Amino acid sequence: MSPSIPEVRPEIAAITQAIIERSKASREDYLSRMATAISDGPNRQVLSCGNLAHGFAACGMDDKKRLAGKQAANLAIVTAYNDMLSAHQPYATYPDIIKAKAEALGAVAQVAGGVPAMCDGVTQGQPGMELSLFSRDTIALSASVGLSHNMFDAALYLGICDKIVPGLLIAALTFGHLPAVFVPAGPMPSGLPNKEKARVREEYAQGKIDKAALLEAESKSYHSAGTCTFYGTANSNQALVEAMGLHVPGAAFIHPGTPLRQALTEEATRVAVEISGMGDTFRPISQVIDERSIVNALIMLLATGGSTNHTIHWIAVAKAAGIQITWEDMDALSKLTPLLTRVYPNGQADVNAMEDAGGLPFLIRELVAAGLLHGDVRTNMGQGLAHMQQRASLDDTGALRYEPVAEASGDLDVVRPASQPFQEDGGLRLLSGNLGRAVIKTSAVERERWMVEAPCAVFSDQDEALAAYKAGDLHRDVVVVLRYQGPKANGMPELHKLTPALSVLQNLGFKVALVTDGRMSGASGKVPAAIHVTPEALDGGLIAHLQDGDVLRLDAEARSLAFVGDEAELAHRPLAKPAHLAQSGFGLGRELFAPFRAAVGPADQGASIFS
Repeated sequence: MSPSIPEVRPEIAAITQAIIERSKASREDYLSRMATAISDGPNRQVLSCGNLAHGFAACGMDDKKRLAGKQAANLAIVTAYNDMLSAHQPYATYPDIIKAKAEALGAVAQVAGGVPAMCDGVTQGQPGMELSLFSRDTIALSASVGLSHNMFDAALYLGICDKIVPGLLIAALTFGHLPAVFVPAGPMPSGLPNKEKARVREEYAQGKIDKAALLEAESKSYHSAGTCTFYGTANSNQALVEAMGLHVPGAAFIHPGTPLRQALTEEATRVAVEISGMGDTFRPISQVIDERSIVNALIMLLATGGSTNHTIHWIAVAKAAGIQITWEDMDALSKLTPLLTRVYPNGQADVNAMEDAGGLPFLIRELVAAGLLHGDVRTNMGQGLAHMQQRASLDDTGALRYEPVAEASGDLDVVRPASQPFQEDGGLRLLSGNLGRAVIKTSAVERERWMVEAPCAVFSDQDEALAAYKAGDLHRDVVVVLRYQGPKANGMPELHKLTPALSVLQNLGFKVALVTDGRMSGASGKVPAAIHVTPEALDGGLIAHLQDGDVLRLDAEARSLAFVGDEAELAHRPLAKPAHLAQSGFGLGRELFAPFRAAVGPADQGASIFS
């Protein structure tokens, strides 16, 4: 190891080594398959003349000549563009930018295929949300179809939001013989402050304002092209991918439609050409991402208080590379990782404020220096994370330049050095008990609310729970149980629709918690929530046996989730599947995903249809 790179802490090294040992057989099998694919050389050279003619039939003559030879790289563009979703609308122009830069470098770029991109913000609380989690694996399948033409020497992946990046990562690692560069689009400028947005939502939940006032506030929050500015799953994606070195440095949080954003996209194209099989340096993603890279991504998730969705997604992503990680790994890493940011929902600032305070380059530098990141990993930029500790800007001529990140945080209320964290752990905990296992995010929950013991109110549909709230039936100390929301039941929708109502109850002074086999949004906030309960209700979980009035104890301090009573009696209670399960199998395309619900694995194994 280079003496200029601080060694990772022994505790982090031990967790990484345990992952390596656990993954030995599956990782060796993966790398063997990738080595076989790599040995075939530039992929389009194995195609017949008829195959190749079909592959470049629509190209111009110059590109045909390049592709007919053996020296020009052909870059695959896999895009999640659509112009309904703000985060993906900027991708409309990216293929032309990439193609022009590739041509200038003597290469070719082709759009290999498009993948679906859905927004949980649009489908939140709606039937379409029941397709959300499965869209991840659908994206992986869709990207694989595009790449299966075997025409390409490297790939650029254009995607940014919740399930899109994990799905693209699964595809990229499956096609791990190809170099892979991920190309973000950036966040929208700041809109209505997050504290004000939350206040308006709670006022609407209390009936104090009408729907028109709520829509006005929401429209001021989500107001232009780019990702939402809170630190949910979309922006967590960008942090994790940058920590793994699959972006060009400093790319995550630059606004769309700016000269700097275009320069970063052009730089991503240059890097893709350079690391392609035709370039000066060959870096297939299978040789970039290893167990240390996965641990680095998890450390970044924890240090920034990122989305709980990644406790599912990253298990599936790692599995695509033959790497086996667990919730226990995440819990152990969380104990060692200080929280270095306060970004909504863990604070009031947004990702633009985080970027202004130093952003990911500052955080990567701090985490490497503190021995919390493996600084010696391989990235698309080379060996080690030094490249990823630089800030991108434009010089006086408009050319991209990189400079070391500032020594001090630009705002200690938003981003802090590792020596001065907001809290000593990463705010993510594994809960275990007689109800199974669950995950809780504590970084946004006040510590006095970490333990709730109260009678439960049991529901199998979130609209039923909201109706009970509006009727005043939940105005008490209560643990709201929402079951039959797991991947096998209805695709494991996010349940963020409940957040304003539960927040109101908590603000009234009641002890409130949520226990569910579903998911909460990447914007999980101040109400303690035991989520991803496994086994789920439809898979034999004891959560299915609970009744109104049963006492539950959620104790984040003790990392426990328990039914307080006679467990044997609980297990022998008769079950009745809720009527809504039959209804949720149809409408808005849900019937087409029945094979996914039948094949999906449990949440703690990535909730994936892939073995």
